[in-house]
Amino acid sequence: MKALTLIGSSQFTFGDAPEPPMAEDEVLVRVVACGICGSDVHGMDGSTGRRIPPVIMGHEAAGVVVRAGAKAGAWEPGERVTFDSTLYCGACEYCADGQVNLCRNRRILGVSCADYRQHGAFAEYVSVPGRVVCRLPEKVSFEQAVFVEPAAVALHAVRRAQAGPGQSGLVVGAGIIGLLTIQALKAAGCAKVYASDLSEQRLAVARELGADEVFPAKAGGLREAMLERTGGEGVDVVMECVGIAATVQSAIDCVRKGGSVGLVGNLAQRIEFPLQAVVTRELSLFGSCASAGEYPAALAAIADGRIRVEPLTSAVRPLEEGAEWFHRLHAAREDLIKVILRP
Repeated sequence: MKALTLIGSSQFTFGDAPEPPMAEDEVLVRVVACGICGSDVHGMDGSTGRRIPPVIMGHEAAGVVVRAGAKAGAWEPGERVTFDSTLYCGACEYCADGQVNLCRNRRILGVSCADYRQHGAFAEYVSVPGRVVCRLPEKVSFEQAVFVEPAAVALHAVRRAQAGPGQSGLVVGAGIIGLLTIQALKAAGCAKVYASDLSEQRLAVARELGADEVFPAKAGGLREAMLERTGGEGVDVVMECVGIAATVQSAIDCVRKGGSVGLVGNLAQRIEFPLQAVVTRELSLFGSCASAGEYPAALAAIADGRIRVEPLTSAVRPLEEGAEWFHRLHAAREDLIKVILRP
């Protein structure tokens, strides 16, 4: 099969690769579309330790069933599917409790780290356990299905925040996850949803996708703006979708006493932390990792238009052009949101 393989720090080759082996509980999928995730872009230079070459990356994908193992479930050749990027075991205590994102034996598709190497979907074929596969609704295209993984991440984060009707929310960082989180907060019934980002282009997309007001981060004054719009209290919930010290500080500054801050972004491994403000204002902070069963809800939301993904698509290109698009995304000069590659 043909595949795009990371062979060194920011170095790719496109060419022949072995077809993935298929276990009895796995489904072989012919990949039709696969999105380039920010974690792939940040990891390709070796800085995260999560993309150690050689590895075929790619975990936001959809395609067609080729064949299924005897213990993979009732999957028929030709079925249109997507699949969870978290390859959970289904047998440990976390899986039994529905916390499949915390599975003791989990592997992430397209990740190569010190513990394992799991080739992903920037290839003609990929094998995944039948338990992580989901059928696509008729209304959902392969390109739309690429967004199911990040949409599920956003829905999981909003569920963790217990955001709901009548609440006010702020999303800090309008990247792909932030833009989907805006829509997830709206779908949960939040009365007002605000967004902040460095990019005015992304803030324009945030408005298009339902943000009530947007605030350029370069202009400053976000805390004052949130206090003004909430009677001096601060918003009920802030979703931090960047993961650096400055944006975490901003999130904590903007939430009301007793409010919730969801930590979804994780660009930095360590940050300075305003402990006193969190303790004395009795804030609830929580981390949110991947998703845990939200794929069907994400598919349904995309199918019925509660989550719109077309405005998030920057380009759809052949897989053989993948290296070029990875470098363009890494350079960050074009304000691209989501690039989709087609094998």
